[in-house]
Parts: sequence; structure tokens; C-alpha cells
Amino acid sequence: MHALQQQYWSIRDYLSPVLKESKFKEHGRITPEEFVAAGDFLVYKFPVWSWEKGDPSKARDFLPADKQYLVTRGVPCLRRASSLAYTDAEEDAERLLSFADAGASDGDEWVETHAGRKSNSDAANPGEIKDIPDDGPQDDLASGMGSLSVDGPVGEIPDMDDIPDMEEDDLEAGDEATAAPKTSNVIDASQVEVASGNLLQVRTYDVMITYDKYYQTPRSWLLGYDENRTPLTPAQIFQDVSADHAQKTVTIEPFPHSSSLQAASVHPCKHASVMKKVIERMNNSVIAEQLAQQQKTSSPKENKKKWPFSRKTSGGKEIAAGAGEDEEVEGMRVDFYLVVFLKFIASIVPTIEVDSTTAF
Repeated sequence: MHALQQQYWSIRDYLSPVLKESKFKEHGRITPEEFVAAGDFLVYKFPVWSWEKGDPSKARDFLPADKQYLVTRGVPCLRRASSLAYTDAEEDAERLLSFADAGASDGDEWVETHAGRKSNSDAANPGEIKDIPDDGPQDDLASGMGSLSVDGPVGEIPDMDDIPDMEEDDLEAGDEATAAPKTSNVIDASQVEVASGNLLQVRTYDVMITYDKYYQTPRSWLLGYDENRTPLTPAQIFQDVSADHAQKTVTIEPFPHSSSLQAASVHPCKHASVMKKVIERMNNSVIAEQLAQQQKTSSPKENKKKWPFSRKTSGGKEIAAGAGEDEEVEGMRVDFYLVVFLKFIASIVPTIEVDSTTAF
């Protein structure tokens, strides 16, 4: 059934027309030319991203041969998505904390939320720390120093020439630390054990962004590895996806620019509508900022400047051709599309640090 579905999707994608008119503000969809422009901006501003040409037999003719898709490698994933989930009981559990000394009643009190959640480590409870005893070797040393006297006769000072050199005794020959190792200390990669206990297991992901011809939006792909660079299984990948999207929005699909690669994909059926809403909000703020900047830069002298081209009214008064007309503001440019897109994808895979544009 899945194979038939894949064939249907490939035929649907092949028969879909290529979008020619820009509609990224009205519908959240972009043309292939706008996808390349947004990708060039992403690569320029954030060099961790780069263009790839992929398998030549799988190249899309509506995209440049050397700019088929975007990729960033080694994206860290420090924890599983389940560690971010809270139950209703954990959400409501609270505990009152007091930092005052024992017996005091005037200390500050704080409320700890989510108190019902168990800690994953015992770092907060190191146990009982014993005091250092007062008696011991330090007392013996102190008593020995107390009986030391410097008033006695000083012995004969030896001649410096009589002190033997280290080279004469050939000390290095019998030193085990300077001897060459007899066996190699290199450990084979197969003998490395997987981290356990309190050691943090860091997964990494290769993140790809392609252009979906049918939905006319970008599409993200995830290829995961464990700390030994072993590819993750689909079940392990879904551990890093929020429960609302695992095996629903995020599924394992064939990568379109490879003949053998299977990767996790965020399905783009809702991308256009979500991007439209996000772009509308951002565009309004960008327009307001551009209008404020425009009013700040314009001076009264410029407003009184006589225009070279004017027209006369019925009363004979001249009106400047540009008077009363505000300059059009550009608003949000399509170059920023993929920057916004990565912030949207980061909400689907919150533990994978796909958004490298957080400081932008």
C-alpha cells in the first residue's frame, strides 16, 4: 500500500505545473526562483547551510543544477522530545520553598512549579558530607615543626662540584615513564560502548530542505545519527519528534534527490497556510518599522521642496506631482522566507536545533 502511495505522489508531483507568479504574502507559497533566492540569503547569512546538487538522475529541471537542495550537517539533539512533555499532575503540582535559616520565620518563600516531576539525576542530593577531623596527620606535623630548632650548630656546607649530575647516574634508562610503550593504546571503534548512566548521549542530524513542486513550498528532511555516527532507526528518530507530529506529520519517505536514501520528512500539506499566517504578522511589524524609519529620515525642508513637474487645478494653483503621496514600503522580502520557515520547523522538532537563525 505504501509503495502505491509513493507512486501516486511521484506522478502527482510530475504532472503539477511550476508556479510562476509570486504569492508568498497572499498564500504562503513561493516559486522555484524565490526558493533559490531565499536559499542564497540563508547560505550567505548562515554559512552552516550549503547548496547540494544531489544525484544528477534525480535533478529537477526547474532548479539550477548546482542548487537542488540545502543541507546542514551535524545538528545537535541533546535530549528526547518526551523530556519536554508534562502531564496534568506535574503541571498542577506546586511546592513552597523557604531559604531562611532553621527556626527563622522572616525568610523569603518561593513557589516551585511542576514539583511532581521526578529529577533525572541525583546532582541536587549529593548526600551527607562529613566534616574533616581535627586530629590526624596535621597535628603530628605541627608538633614536629614546634620541636624544630634553628639555634643549633650548622654542619659543613658541601661543595657544589661534589654533587653528581643526573646524566652521570643515567636515571632515564630505568624510568618506566620514559620507556616506549610496548603495545598500542588505540581502541577499535567497535569496542566503544554506548554512553549510559549520567553521561549525555548526543545525537546529531543532517537537515535538508528541498522544494516541493506540488505544494509549492519548501520541505524539510531529517537524517539522524547516534554518538558513534550509526544511523538512527525510524523508531529512534520519532523519539526526537513531538508526540503530536510523530508518524502523522513526520513520516519516513524516500529522499527525492537520491535513489536509495530514506529520511524522515515533515509533510508540507499545511506549510502554506502556516507560513501565510506567520508572514502576515511579521510583515505588519516590518511595514510599521519601515514607515517609522521613513518619517524619521524625512525633514521639513524636503517637504517644502518645489517639484520640477506639477499640474494646475481649476483655480490655477499648482500641485506637485508627488505631493500627498507616501512612498510605498516594501515590507517583508521573500529572502527571509527560509529564515521564518526554520522557526516553524523548530516547533515540530523542538529538541533538534534546526533553527540556526535565532540571533537574527
